[in-house]
Amino acid sequence: MHLKTCKCLQNNRFMSKLKLFFIGILCGIIHTSCTNDTTIDPVIPSAIIDTSKAYEAFGVSYGDDDKQEFDLYLPANRTVATKTIILVHGGGWRAGDKSDMEPIKLLISNEIPDVAIVNMNYKLADDDNPPYPMQINDITRVVDFLKDNQTKYSISEDIGFIGTSAGAHLALLWSYAFDSNRKVDMVCSIVGPTNFTDPSYLNNTDPTVQGLLDLFEIGTDTGFLEEVSPFHQVTASAPPTILFYGGQDPLIPTSQGIDLRDKLQNLGVTHEFTLYENEGHGWDGLALLDTWTKLDAFIKLYL
Repeated sequence: MHLKTCKCLQNNRFMSKLKLFFIGILCGIIHTSCTNDTTIDPVIPSAIIDTSKAYEAFGVSYGDDDKQEFDLYLPANRTVATKTIILVHGGGWRAGDKSDMEPIKLLISNEIPDVAIVNMNYKLADDDNPPYPMQINDITRVVDFLKDNQTKYSISEDIGFIGTSAGAHLALLWSYAFDSNRKVDMVCSIVGPTNFTDPSYLNNTDPTVQGLLDLFEIGTDTGFLEEVSPFHQVTASAPPTILFYGGQDPLIPTSQGIDLRDKLQNLGVTHEFTLYENEGHGWDGLALLDTWTKLDAFIKLYL
């Protein structure tokens, strides 16, 4: 009886972490973040960091802007073969914070303890600063930073991405169009936009959706819309991709996931796709457990 009670408590804690993760997705849709992140200025030695111990650094700067920072988590007993998962938060390109991804960071640390994790912030868009190419450039800066510090951190150049909502769009686009050295081993999109030429977007009448799309100047020429759309940038050499979408999502039409799935299949790209027919822009319960179970297996298989 005692053992059963312990297992129930463990499951409850596990589900609580998962629920917090998807609350973070929804929080990022509003104009301000749900939480305030406290930056800790770390003292990072220039010499190789002891690989026998786990290492954490918060607020690591990769640029001049206050938002150009990430939190770093290195596992104990790492080697030059240790790969890194980069987390990219959502928030409609103009809001959100790396703290929104903290629950999934905890899940990865607990369930896949041999990988390094980077939980990144990026410069947020506004009327004067569109998300593209600004936020893609920030991802490039992070990847370059990790490469430059590969010896100090004792990690591989190989990386994976997990993005939610707008962060999933950025993760897909960077993996498909900007990974010139082919170092991305896997990418995950959770409710991420994939195609700005989709009629569901171009002909939408929802002011909330349109407000997000206006950041990308959706009225511009088709060539630009294709340039910022993972659907139009993906090729047969794309990394293994796992996709999760909600059938009742008010922000992301189901065609965004389904069309990319079909294109990945036609190109022969390794992929998995899950559509939760009755879920929206985030979910909980058994659907949430199913998401983590599939994502966990996918990371262990391809990263």
